[in-house]
Amino acid sequence: MTVVTDLARPAVVEAPGPAPRRRGTSGFNTVSPREKVVRYVLLAFVLLITIGPFLWQLSTSLKGAGEDVYSQVPRLLPSQPTFAHYKEVTDTIPVWDYARNSLVVAFFVVFGNVVGASLAGFALSRLQFRGRRIVLGLFLATLVLPGEVTIISQYVTVREFGLANTLFGVALPGMIGALNVLLMYNAFRSLPVEVDQAAVVDGANAWQRLIYIGLPSVRGTISVVAIFAFIGAWDDFLWPLIVLTDPNKYTLTVGLQYLSGTFTNNPRLIAAGTMIAFIPIVIVFATLQRFFFKGVEEGAVKG
Repeated sequence: MTVVTDLARPAVVEAPGPAPRRRGTSGFNTVSPREKVVRYVLLAFVLLITIGPFLWQLSTSLKGAGEDVYSQVPRLLPSQPTFAHYKEVTDTIPVWDYARNSLVVAFFVVFGNVVGASLAGFALSRLQFRGRRIVLGLFLATLVLPGEVTIISQYVTVREFGLANTLFGVALPGMIGALNVLLMYNAFRSLPVEVDQAAVVDGANAWQRLIYIGLPSVRGTISVVAIFAFIGAWDDFLWPLIVLTDPNKYTLTVGLQYLSGTFTNNPRLIAAGTMIAFIPIVIVFATLQRFFFKGVEEGAVKG
């Protein structure tokens, strides 16, 4: 008996098909609907607690005299909107004089922080000198101390310099902030060391490396420093109240206290004064925001 097998016929191997997808599984970057709902709820809550007080103050400043500010059911949209409270604020206190004084103080503070923090940050990150780590440690140590601890020594120093009751005396302690120096130090430190070494080989000195290599690469951080310095100088209340004794030299935050003392029963005027003080911050932030993103985008070293 002869058994014949078909050995010449090639074996057909079927390609494996796609594995069946299990129910309930998702990709690494896939967000479940429940997680999306939780995210949006948290974002809405954060938006409410951050933007809510501003919107309420704006609504209060626009409400007419016949509207009840403390109604049982709060109303965000005023039924009788009016700008009369803003005019009454300007007629009651010299708002524009106070705003000019605040701008002078803010200019000194912003200029001092942008220039001083840039120089200090570049020196600590790019220059080698004896005691560099000690100086950096001192900057870090000053962040632990609250401002109220050093306010007496600052006032004594400003008075000994003859700068009491002057706008420059108000701006002097904040013209170089330790936090801004550390921000610039971190920004300069993130730049490649090879770029500095190549500039040194080409004969560039420290000033040339700072102006032509360092500063163009950290424009985003400079914008952040300018925004922080302006907001800190504009919103400061305690230090100008201690240094200034002449009402004609009051900053806007100090001058607005007259509204709280004179019109305690009329929160509409207080809200209007708050909005007037808030407008310059919005303008500065809106102006420098695009420079911030542009600086971050151009900060990379291109070869």
